This record gives sequence, structure tokens and C-alpha cells, in this order.
Amino acid sequence: MNIDSIMKELTADPYTINDDGTVDVDGDVVIQKRMTTIPVQFGTVSGSFIGDNTLIASLKGAPTEVSGSFYCHETPLTSLQYAPREVGGDFHCHDTKITSLKGAPRYVWGSFCCSHTKITSLNGIGYVGGEIHTRIILRHGFGHVGGNILES
Repeated sequence: MNIDSIMKELTADPYTINDDGTVDVDGDVVIQKRMTTIPVQFGTVSGSFIGDNTLIASLKGAPTEVSGSFYCHETPLTSLQYAPREVGGDFHCHDTKITSLKGAPRYVWGSFCCSHTKITSLNGIGYVGGEIHTRIILRHGFGHVGGNILES
């Protein structure tokens, strides 16, 4: 299957195939429920990246930057390796099998939801402009958090 055929399944919005093979999307990307992998290597996505409630077990292929929100919750993910570096909206990785936040985005300008996972600390999390939703008991010293830390 070529990239154009794959992209017709993932977005109705305009996209550009870059010289390096990455794909930039001017809008949203929706990973289909039956997909087990992210089928192309994304560069930037100007909307949201929606990969929740799928069978993806790795974020390999995820965009490096998402202007909207990034959804990878309720999947069999065990790691945040390959997560975007920057997310302009919220980042949702709750209800997964992740055990740490290693590989989490460096910047999340909205909220970060990592509840219902196996994480035991916020080590690895970058700047979060909104709230952090977690189920772990936290100590002081998270000066990089812009909003509130909420136990859910």
C-alpha cells in the first residue's frame, strides 16, 4: 500500500509527503481501530492526533509535533518512546500499560493525563501548562508544572 492510500484512511485533511518520507498533516489524524501500528512516519500535525482505543502497541511513527491534542489512551502501549516532543493541547496516555514517563513530550501546553497506568513517579515528564491527572501520591518540587496536579 502506498502512502497516499494509507493517508486516505487516516485523514480527510490536506497533507504533504516530505523529501525525507515523513508526512505533515494540515488538520487531524485518526488511527483506525483495527490498526496495530502507526502506518507512516508523521512529521507535524496541525490538528489532533487520535490513536485511542486502537491496537497500537508502539508510538513509532507518531508525529514529532502536534498543535492540537494527542490521544493514545486505552491501548496496549507499554512505553512512551517515540511520543511527540511537543503537544499544543492535551496529552492522554491513561489506561495503558506504561510503567514510566520516559519518552513523554518535553512540552504539553494543555493537560497531561496518565491515570490508570503502572507509573510510580513523574520522572520523565516535561513542562505541562495545564493539570496533571495521575493516581500516584506526589511530593513537592514540580516547578515545571503550570497547572494543578490532580489524583484521579
